[in-house]
Amino acid sequence: MAKVVVIGGGYGGITVAKGLDSVADVVLIEQRDQFVHHAAALRAAVDDVWGNAIFMPYSYLMQRGQVVHGTVSRVEGTTVHVFGQEPIEADYVVLATGSNYAFPAKHTDGSNKVAKARIEQLHESLQHADSALLLGAGTVGLELAGELAHAYPHMHIEIVEKEGEILPNPGYTAEFRHEIEEQIAKLDVKVHLNTRLAVRPPTAVGELGHFEVTTTSGDSIEADIWFQCYGSTTATGYLAGTEYQDLLTRDGTIQVEPTLQVVGHPHVYAVGDITNIDDSKRADVARQQARVAIANIANQIDGGTPDVMYESSKEWVVVPLGPNGGASQLLDSHGRTRIVGAEQTAEIKGADLMVSVIRSQLNLP
Repeated sequence: MAKVVVIGGGYGGITVAKGLDSVADVVLIEQRDQFVHHAAALRAAVDDVWGNAIFMPYSYLMQRGQVVHGTVSRVEGTTVHVFGQEPIEADYVVLATGSNYAFPAKHTDGSNKVAKARIEQLHESLQHADSALLLGAGTVGLELAGELAHAYPHMHIEIVEKEGEILPNPGYTAEFRHEIEEQIAKLDVKVHLNTRLAVRPPTAVGELGHFEVTTTSGDSIEADIWFQCYGSTTATGYLAGTEYQDLLTRDGTIQVEPTLQVVGHPHVYAVGDITNIDDSKRADVARQQARVAIANIANQIDGGTPDVMYESSKEWVVVPLGPNGGASQLLDSHGRTRIVGAEQTAEIKGADLMVSVIRSQLNLP
């Protein structure tokens, strides 16, 4: 039976591993000891219940395959090297290591106990914080502002954005920005545009400690806690210095064919945030790409050709601002953009922020 090694146990990785479990000998390598539902991480940052709900075991993901908890040091052809373990020889390799982001939007701790302890410490700090400073008015910064405003209605929240508008990345309509701006204003969140901090705060991200900083525009901001809400980095460091290095782009993504095969490597695939496909980095995109990789690897195992092509998905942007707020920029079946407000955004994201969907995928009750 063909052996498939999947590197990375995020949204794309678990989809591939589960999808090939019945037709291949699957090994999923993940450095964390539990799956982390990062789509709900910002809710977990302010809510004690959610602080536990985003962590889920891999124990029941596959019936036949195995999960190896470890860190990949490098990949040579289809041989995967894991720190402290014997190299794993594979027939197919799927790269699904995703991206990293500042706490609390993402957790990089290998131990869920450590990650949970860090969240608990953040909850304690927030209980004693009267004000918060967020750097970046993209989707993460705005969503975190909404969560903080809902959980701590008396907290004073300010956002500093270096560009001249919120949601500065291309692709957002003026109507969408306006809807978010109106809701942010109602939450009494102050936004500083076209400026940045002259000097970063003296405390660590998420650490309680009153400070005063000045923007390059001359505004003075006082806060008790701060968060970095920008700076996603692609997790492909283990490919540096290998035969795959020349396929890495400037931003760290790896070049893939429409079949999601890594260019020049017919038995190696990549899915999710690490691909150079011009899609937004979302969980549903990773899962869609994973399904293409599953189909093509299954075809190859059966002696066929990998003929399923990935087509970029429709760009849906869903930005909740706490449990009851937010807006979404959607595309209908004709490709026309429409904007919906708080009520429909809550319905799209779901009352449980899709925890039930992920638990079902992991075969958990």
